[in-house]
Amino acid sequence: MSNRDLILREMEFFRGNGEGIEAWFSENISEVAANVLANCEKQPISLEVLNQILVLSHEGGMSEGFFWFYFLSDPHSRKVYWYDPKKLAEFDQAYLRSTKLQTLNHLKWGLKRLYIDALLYFGNIRQCYRTLRDLDRNQLDSFFEKRIFNTQAITGRSDYLPLSTIAKDDRYLIAETACKTYAPADETMPDLLEYIKGRLRVAAAAGRSRVKIKDLVAGDSVSSRYDADQLSFSLDEAMEQEVGSALDLENAIEPIIQKFKAARTRALSNTKLYLSMVGDMDVYVATSMRSRADFRSMADFCETTFSDPRVRELKLRHFDPTMSAANNHEDKGLIECLMVKCAKILIYNAGLRDSYGKDAEAAMALSLGKPVIFYCDSETKRKIFQEIHPLARLIDFANGVAVGSIVMDKLNEVPEMIRRIFVNDMEFELKKKSNNFFLLCEKMTGSAIRLQSSDLLIRETFWNYYNRSPQHSL
Repeated sequence: MSNRDLILREMEFFRGNGEGIEAWFSENISEVAANVLANCEKQPISLEVLNQILVLSHEGGMSEGFFWFYFLSDPHSRKVYWYDPKKLAEFDQAYLRSTKLQTLNHLKWGLKRLYIDALLYFGNIRQCYRTLRDLDRNQLDSFFEKRIFNTQAITGRSDYLPLSTIAKDDRYLIAETACKTYAPADETMPDLLEYIKGRLRVAAAAGRSRVKIKDLVAGDSVSSRYDADQLSFSLDEAMEQEVGSALDLENAIEPIIQKFKAARTRALSNTKLYLSMVGDMDVYVATSMRSRADFRSMADFCETTFSDPRVRELKLRHFDPTMSAANNHEDKGLIECLMVKCAKILIYNAGLRDSYGKDAEAAMALSLGKPVIFYCDSETKRKIFQEIHPLARLIDFANGVAVGSIVMDKLNEVPEMIRRIFVNDMEFELKKKSNNFFLLCEKMTGSAIRLQSSDLLIRETFWNYYNRSPQHSL
């Protein structure tokens, strides 16, 4: 086998369909470059020689700092990297004691890191190389340090003011639906108790001496009064109670009204506290809750996740949607948008039903380039979100990089992923689809979080035009 054929076979994974660094291992590789690479175990490759064969392959050379950063050093140990390059399969400890490229695996290790970084921060391998190749050691460390989490600063924060406690079984009462029932903004709405007493009188006139509350709230077609679904949600804990008098109704419903007032007061207070710490918000939890059971399930999810020792020691500030309320629908939307914007990551709890709200929040976070964890409690849902759902890939609006979510269906993986993100201990796997389509996958879940399309027109259009200012704006 010729040196040329050997190198093309060994380095095929790094061959793309673009120019520059991706074309290094194409059919047009120079004979000199192939010979130098094939004999690197006998004659290690210095920076100077490496730059010569790069130029012969129609790509610019690299600085001493770039060569050191990618081939001779471990930036993770200097706490400037989001992942540990020593965990890549090609790594050998000898690389960190070397001054030259010792083997083809040594070259693969550095190139794989470059490709991972390119997909993470540029979405374009060639442009990443061209942007970074002239930087010195300090500039490279500074570039990556700005793009990771300052774990020491996060864990070094003191405790914040405590939130007001709301019993899990009462948290459904902070929902907008419950608020419309117990404190309607429309002053023409009849008093809740008086309305249901009227329904009881109708039932009594029809000869029903005792009736369940769920039967009293069902079937009212008068649009100006309470909606049956609204009442079914708001009176969940009393729906099965049987009543025969106005006093029975008061005894059944008045305790819920009092619990609503207490829960809402505490939830509004909590929202003020969340706003007061918005500058330090770490995690926003997005979900949809349409039943009392949904609120309980979500409360359990937050408690399990953030009390896990792997997360608790990080002292993270998280927004729990079961603990917050707003004065009106419009304020609620503004608050949630602000929380998504300020939080460092977002967790999407799929729950039982799809909803526009949580999809919009996840889309906002992905479009801001934030890490997004999708938790689905079944393998079927995981496959939908990982491979089919339109939110699986979006674009970071700041730089045009394709961003994907980290999808999982095991609850114990959620705190582990939070830990990895915030302590900069991510693990990635670089993959290549047919036709030179590069994917960067999060290793634990297999989720594709970055990509470089094999479509040259798409790639070049994004890189050349995405960041240009629009000629006209409203």
